[in-house]
Amino acid sequence: MSANDVIELHAVVDGGPERKFVGRFAWALFQLIQAADMGCTPIDQPAPRWSNYVFRLRRQGIVVETITEGHAGAYAGTHARYVLRSAVEVLKVVRAGEKRHDA
Repeated sequence: MSANDVIELHAVVDGGPERKFVGRFAWALFQLIQAADMGCTPIDQPAPRWSNYVFRLRRQGIVVETITEGHAGAYAGTHARYVLRSAVEVLKVVRAGEKRHDA
């Protein structure tokens, strides 16, 4: 983890109340927000459990589309591209380096 990694995110989702996301779920949601319509893939934004992060965000009411894409190479196959479809207004971002100073 770098000092720049997002570890906490406060946001309004689809016009609802303010919500707080923490840990890898905050990181994943922030990545999805930054990627906009280009979406995120485990290839471009490596992380150990993208599918789990998206699953858990969906359980919290976040709409994320999964697009299956093919890829070539020595290990040709398919991968997921995740695209955020909920409207998310970011209110506050806490990065790992900032959190250390508060502790």
